[in-house]
Amino acid sequence: MAENSCSGCTSESCEGCSGQPESLLEQLNQYSSVKKVIGVVSGKGGVGKSFVTGSLAAMMRKQGYQVGIMDADITGPSIPKMFGIHGPAQGTDQGILPIEAEDGTKIMSINLLMEDEEAPVIWRGPVLAGVVKQFWSDVFWGDLDYLFVDMPPGTGDVPLTVFQSLPVDGIVIVTSPQDLVQMIVKKAYNMAQMMKIPVLGVVENYSYLKCPDCGKEIKLFGESKIDEIASELAMPVLGKMPLDPSYAELADQGIFYKADNIYLGEAVKKIQDL
Repeated sequence: MAENSCSGCTSESCEGCSGQPESLLEQLNQYSSVKKVIGVVSGKGGVGKSFVTGSLAAMMRKQGYQVGIMDADITGPSIPKMFGIHGPAQGTDQGILPIEAEDGTKIMSINLLMEDEEAPVIWRGPVLAGVVKQFWSDVFWGDLDYLFVDMPPGTGDVPLTVFQSLPVDGIVIVTSPQDLVQMIVKKAYNMAQMMKIPVLGVVENYSYLKCPDCGKEIKLFGESKIDEIASELAMPVLGKMPLDPSYAELADQGIFYKADNIYLGEAVKKIQDL
């Protein structure tokens, strides 16, 4: 295995070499300014990652911030549907224009570039990674206070590309109460640690269902273990969200920006304090 050093190099072969790893960061679109980049990640699918991304973006927008969402879940994009927007996105001399939702949130997704929104994206990893880079370098985001990146589940090519290519200021990990939670959270946490990306905290979705008749909290997936795991990893719990059908209805109607997710108040404060 090759060593990560210049100890075996000659003065001729390494002329001008600093011995430091080359930065893989992509250049932001030259006509854009993004103050903070927040990644929303999960170790597995189906835990409500896009739901948390949309909620955080909507909440920050309601507080007057300029907000964008990069839908980096290329093979399973859901953000456009949630916010009621459709393509095709248009191009200008400044770059590709994101589509604005009714609340002013700027969104870029592969669905906004395809003729058929329901056509499957059957691409290999390097192509997916290239699209994510283009969402950063070729999209005219304008001036944003926060860009939320909705990443695909797992620790594959696209999350790796986001961590390496974008100046991510912090990530929020999304999980659920099932028994697999400990392994799932740790995978996402350990990847961020390896990439030297700050972990802002963890959000648990599907924590409980509140009975509409008596108000009792029903633990559909068993007792939560998130406090123990968060304590072990020395990171805060930023919210525990119930299973609430009203949020799903807003997403289905394309008006998710109207959602007022009271369970993510701590997450919003954490992001504002960056």
